[in-house]
Amino acid sequence: MAAARREHEMLRGSAARGEAAGLTEVSPRTLSRTSHRLEGAGRGPTQRSMRTIYLDYNTTTPVATEVQEAMLPFLGEHFGDPESPHPLGRACREAVEDARLRVARLIGCDRDEIVFTSGGTEANHLALFGTVMHYAPLGNGHLAVSVLEHASVRAPAEMFESFGYGLTHIECNASGAITPESVAAAIQPDTILVSIVHAGQDLGTVQPIRKFANVCHERGVLLHCDAAQTIGKIPVSIPQLGADLVTLSGHKMYAPKGIGALYVRRGVVIEPLFRGGGQEGGLRAGAPNVPHIIALGRAAAWADEGLEESVAHVGQLRDRLEGQLCEGVGPGLTVLGGGAERLPNTLSVAFPDVTGSELLRRTPELCAAALQPLSPGGGTSGALALGLSPIEASGAVRLSLGWYTSRSEVDRAAALLLAAWESLTGR
Repeated sequence: MAAARREHEMLRGSAARGEAAGLTEVSPRTLSRTSHRLEGAGRGPTQRSMRTIYLDYNTTTPVATEVQEAMLPFLGEHFGDPESPHPLGRACREAVEDARLRVARLIGCDRDEIVFTSGGTEANHLALFGTVMHYAPLGNGHLAVSVLEHASVRAPAEMFESFGYGLTHIECNASGAITPESVAAAIQPDTILVSIVHAGQDLGTVQPIRKFANVCHERGVLLHCDAAQTIGKIPVSIPQLGADLVTLSGHKMYAPKGIGALYVRRGVVIEPLFRGGGQEGGLRAGAPNVPHIIALGRAAAWADEGLEESVAHVGQLRDRLEGQLCEGVGPGLTVLGGGAERLPNTLSVAFPDVTGSELLRRTPELCAAALQPLSPGGGTSGALALGLSPIEASGAVRLSLGWYTSRSEVDRAAALLLAAWESLTGR
């Protein structure tokens, strides 16, 4: 009964709380984006009457309508190979270069520093393998990676360790932040590459990459930054980051899966993963995936056009959701990374006396992520990296919002989670 009353009160008071929280009316741009919400996404055969609330944008985003429309002609009439000299090939080549320019503009670099890949995983592999194979191909080098890295960075680094390379894991503090001092302490005389994620998918804590770049460059070490979770969500400027290699992923920024890119600073030399036709400046052989490249370019332009407004809108909703959960659970709720700068869309919380998986099973209309103590590939989750015990970490849930998230969805999600927690714990 307490859960039912709480849900009724939360939904009835949503408008009043919106005014109190300073939430403004949605602008025409946001209304345009919201009008394209995929209302039926995630509905299964037994859930057709249930409205799905999608709060898993850090895992993947829907493909924006404008992005779909931009890529469609290249699935049909514009089917040429950009390497071909005839009109069909030239048209595709011009479109690919236009997309490359749009991506470069979004992050503030030159377009010839952008290498298109099949996604963030390939871009991370190209950064690590390309650097190691060029600078220390005989196993006589050292790498340093943070404990917050995605498995596509962590697993290659650990593979190199099994081959005889040195490997140091850079720890974070209890707020999820990495310090320049810890980076400096990890660098050894034979270090060839440091890799630090800009913001991890679990916690969303944003790292001061420029400070790490200064530490690395003072010691003659290259810095790779996996920015798949930040590019398209917050302003990211390559000159301000200062990293030598930067990864981005299309499906984290409203483009399709299967496309990404690696920024390679001019003058940095790495070896290709794929050899053959010499595409992408010799760093990525194979016929380009033209439709997806066009989609990534359109997504980059779309992000560039409305990023400031989207950051404010999503950040207000995230804070609203956090406030409702903290009020409903009380001091037993742990906000992971709450003491550090976080992505405006990301809220990871550990509920007491339940597991995240149990909680989400009780809320089938809510699409979110339970953070497991051990992440895929054998690494620790962000919750454990903060120093939580395995029992505390098992209650962690990540709620990640996006351009299409509405205020009513946030209120409904909070009510569902609180009702499920009260039911499971007997509150």
